[in-house]
Amino acid sequence: MISINSIVAASHHFVRQYFRPGGVGIDATAGNGHDTLFLAELAGEQGLVHAFDIQPVALERTKALLESRGLLGRVRLHLADHVDVAKLVAPPVQAVMFNLGYLPGSNKEVKTAPANTIAALAASLSLLAPGGIISVVTYSGHPGGEEEEKQVSDWVRGLDSRLYTAVRYSLENKPNNPPKLWLIQKSNG
Repeated sequence: MISINSIVAASHHFVRQYFRPGGVGIDATAGNGHDTLFLAELAGEQGLVHAFDIQPVALERTKALLESRGLLGRVRLHLADHVDVAKLVAPPVQAVMFNLGYLPGSNKEVKTAPANTIAALAASLSLLAPGGIISVVTYSGHPGGEEEEKQVSDWVRGLDSRLYTAVRYSLENKPNNPPKLWLIQKSNG
């Protein structure tokens, strides 16, 4: 059972339903490595996870976390913008996770950019296997975050409902601009 109090826990809950051992997953925003670790645990020995970040410190933290758990062999670390996912990963991909904003405990001026995020989401759709899922956690409480969240919302609403199912999960009664979770699943047909 998940706590409905945590957007990240909710994203893990939903991704867990669709990402199977032996599959390929992407952490489009590696950050401190928590989503990468989550995907690596699910991938199993035969699976593969690609983790992207533009900051070397983020990949260093992710690598250290994976090494501490003995899971680095399941992951390819990419010092690259998430907009490049389709250049560096071959389909089919079962799950793609985005956790937008800035790297916690780092320079808050270095953060995801709306235009790149939308391009990365579109590229991720091109990689997604039938039944695959994309999770996007948005944060509107930092400078630029509200605009990025609006652009994600507009992009998700524009998806063809015959090809994708999209939902938004939000904490409606929490103060201080709580994060939101967007889930996009590609149809099986």
